[in-house]
Amino acid sequence: MGFLDRIKAGLAKTVKVLSTDVRDLFKREGRLVDEEFLADLRRTLVKTDMGPAAAEAIVADVQERLRARVVDPEVVLDSIRRQLLERLRPAEAGLAVAAAGPTVILVTGVNGSGKTTSIAKLARLFTRDGKRVVLGAGDTFRAAAVEQLAMWASRVGAEIVRGETGSDPASVAHRAVARTIEGGFDVCIIDTAGRLQTQSNLMQELGKIRRVIAKQIPEAPHETLLVLDATAGQNALSQAKGFKEAAGCTGIVLAKLDGSARGGVIVPVAEQFGLPVKFVGVGELADDLEAFVPEQFLQALLEGAFDKGD
Repeated sequence: MGFLDRIKAGLAKTVKVLSTDVRDLFKREGRLVDEEFLADLRRTLVKTDMGPAAAEAIVADVQERLRARVVDPEVVLDSIRRQLLERLRPAEAGLAVAAAGPTVILVTGVNGSGKTTSIAKLARLFTRDGKRVVLGAGDTFRAAAVEQLAMWASRVGAEIVRGETGSDPASVAHRAVARTIEGGFDVCIIDTAGRLQTQSNLMQELGKIRRVIAKQIPEAPHETLLVLDATAGQNALSQAKGFKEAAGCTGIVLAKLDGSARGGVIVPVAEQFGLPVKFVGVGELADDLEAFVPEQFLQALLEGAFDKGD
């Protein structure tokens, strides 16, 4: 499937929430934009977790431009698309890469966010492009996480550096970067133990890992990516806030988009914290990671939502 089809498939549950409720707003040909309609529209938008700010902006725009008019779904859809695009366009940014030498990417997130599989998918993007990749298994507290990463490394054609269970994650990061430099690899992606944004000692550990990396390559890590679980909905907001402050995150990978009816959470995360969305996970296979393109994301989200049906 092409990019748009894959995003559509990933957003199917979110689209269903919109389409079911929005069709209910237009049970006949056109509807008067009055207080009742605006309240119904607001409830529909909030269900996707796009956040109250975006929902209110859309409702205000519809109210200002269309109040007391009889409108069809396409007119309302245009307002939603414009308002969301205005919020998401600043969130679009490509992956930062080293001007010379290897690119180092540090990956963080809470347990169960989809971090390890997102790393594998990211590695697959690079190997598919002919890049040579080293994975650093920095989640040394969970042997299962290391084994999972090793399995993925074998599948996607990457090399892996690991340490003993319970060993210092910073030492694994150091050895992974050293191997990347010595072996002439193009990319080093370093996993870290899942942690809550409230665990200050573990957040300080991320700082140590960053310092160790920077001693080897001063401008590294070139990216510190936060993996957010799309199914977490509004909980993703507190995660983004905590990790941005403590770990210096530079971008977001929105994982498990295919399992969520809350794909709209990407809007408040990008809007409130100024973190660009680098990638979205749209499935469980190695190739199911796509660069975030706001226009196509919104097309997938909204295209089916306002179909009039039979």
